[in-house]
Amino acid sequence: MRKSRDTELLEKNEEASASDQSNERPLFGRFSRRSFLSQLGAASIAATTAPLAHAAAAAPVAAEATEKAAVPGSVPVTLRINGQTHQLMLEPRVTLLDALRENLQLPGTKKGCDHGQCGACTVHVNGRRVNSCLSFAVMHQDDEITTIEGLALNGELHPVQAAFIEHDGFQCGYCTPGQIMSASALLKEPIGKEDADVREAMAGNICRCGAYNNIVAAVQQVRRAV
Repeated sequence: MRKSRDTELLEKNEEASASDQSNERPLFGRFSRRSFLSQLGAASIAATTAPLAHAAAAAPVAAEATEKAAVPGSVPVTLRINGQTHQLMLEPRVTLLDALRENLQLPGTKKGCDHGQCGACTVHVNGRRVNSCLSFAVMHQDDEITTIEGLALNGELHPVQAAFIEHDGFQCGYCTPGQIMSASALLKEPIGKEDADVREAMAGNICRCGAYNNIVAAVQQVRRAV
């Protein structure tokens, strides 16, 4: 016997009502299916947003901590540069060249090859010429270190500086501080009198521009005047 339309609608309403009651029926103790799913969704949102919120709040702290720990393993180092004593905190592998340029803002000493082959980084350590790129700063505590900034005294150019100007012993000038530091130390070294002797003694200082003849002339003028 065919059901009337009113009977079908009545049966569908009863099924829907039974389904709603099923959703409200407790599944896990005091939780119904609906309330369980609702609370599960809320918990998921909390679980995903809480770490993000925590990360956003912690980001400045982490950045600050990284900045403070930027130079791990630093040790106290005392350097005496151009007659002044400097107290520094340096990582033990910092070269004397980098300490001069990066920590003490003395850029007159140039970084060329950074392998001890060009001589642009020459400074004096206890009166002797040294390639500062090959020497750790921590090795020179209490040494007397002179850079190109400290070569002139009382406003007067060192004789080698004046001779370089007189003989036009430079072109681009990048190697000039190293050339002058090497030449001024050479004055106290036991080398021969000839130009060839000067060239050999200055062989560790490379001039890309090729101003060697003028450099030798400047050095020889000072040597003859001493």
